[in-house]
Amino acid sequence: MQHFPIYLSTTDRTVLLVGAGQAAVAKLRLLLKTQARLLVFADHPVAEIADWAREGRIELRGGLPTETDLDGALLLYAASEDETLDARVAQLGRAAGGLVNIVDNLADSAFITPAIVDRDPVTVAIGTEGAAPVLARAIKTDLEARLPARLGLLARVGKAFRPLAEALPFGRARREFWADYYFNTGPRAPEAELETALQDLLYDHLAKRDAPGHVDLVGAGPGDPELLTLKARRALDKADVVIHDRLVAPEILELARREALVIDVGKTGFGPSTPQDHIHDQMIRHAAKGAHVVRLKAGDPGVFGRLDEELEALQAAGIAFAVIPGITAASAAVAGIGQSLTRRGRNGTARLITGHDVKGYAEQDWRALARAGEVAAIYMGKRAARFLQGRLLMHGADPATPVTLVEYASRPDQRTIATTLADLPETAAALDGPAVILLGLAPRAKAKENTQTPREMAL
Repeated sequence: MQHFPIYLSTTDRTVLLVGAGQAAVAKLRLLLKTQARLLVFADHPVAEIADWAREGRIELRGGLPTETDLDGALLLYAASEDETLDARVAQLGRAAGGLVNIVDNLADSAFITPAIVDRDPVTVAIGTEGAAPVLARAIKTDLEARLPARLGLLARVGKAFRPLAEALPFGRARREFWADYYFNTGPRAPEAELETALQDLLYDHLAKRDAPGHVDLVGAGPGDPELLTLKARRALDKADVVIHDRLVAPEILELARREALVIDVGKTGFGPSTPQDHIHDQMIRHAAKGAHVVRLKAGDPGVFGRLDEELEALQAAGIAFAVIPGITAASAAVAGIGQSLTRRGRNGTARLITGHDVKGYAEQDWRALARAGEVAAIYMGKRAARFLQGRLLMHGADPATPVTLVEYASRPDQRTIATTLADLPETAAALDGPAVILLGLAPRAKAKENTQTPREMAL
């Protein structure tokens, strides 16, 4: 992000503009919406600028701004459309310590003016850092059509009412009150009755302000934020507290509300881990205070996610909950290699198994897994690779059985390694990140473009 978007207070501040033509008019149309004192320097202004001066909406002067004019100015626009003159004006502004914008000269400007959707006091600023003005205008047009003209009125009435709404506890209760106003009660109420409708709504929410909290156990998917479900996205929008696993992608955590408390309760296989009882305590403690808690789990919470233990703890504590499923890593992994977990004539079943459990390496139905054509997605199997290989070979598996390891499935740094059961332990040992082991599957020909072999990994 080259330009950081902020909103500057213009009340009782001076904004200078040098220019007499249409570029100056375009900037002034926006600036006239502010509460700034507008000081315009133009020797031969077009009719619109002259009219605004006669109406007292701007102060119009000739020549260039002096040091006195520039002292304390909030912004300076160089909009003369003369490259030499604009450069001179910009130099004056910089020498005075001001922020300068040269119209149509991004490189030499200290700030840019975005496209703006105006529903005062609600404003939406759209910037592309000069890369695509046409795109910014298209987005502006789309938002203009989507946002009702009455939105500004709702916001102005709501702003005046905010001190009374502070009677509600900060967080979930207050947020639900305002959501109810802006998206339900407010749009339906007649304009003259908005304040009364707000007052009645506040009484309703005060009556239920001590309502207990809620926990959503949410599947964050395999890592790609675009694979997050819409329901999971909405849960993150509402969350007061987000309790997340180690494997949840940072890009997904960024989608949580900025005000949300984000708690890492990561677990590492055969390494440091947050005790499960501590996770239970965190969920229950925050929900008991009335918070909307999102327990965010990588993949799908019902696949090797200790979901039952967490639900039992919530149920015992009397905390309301809901489970929001997600895309499990195996689905992303097979999609990444252009295969499916089941195929007619090859395998009528597919197994999702874990390489280890709380007791150590996990035992499976090895005889069934060793049969030709069987397919399994093995989670948490890197450390157990030699154990898995040994058990399968012992029960008759062919050493040439295809095996594909998919590291960081669905993420930009996804890596796919095609190998065989004979070379599985050495291949798995060379991986650093979380990986799904796909037993019985090799990448489809088209997917091989992004696939490595153990030999290529070593180079």
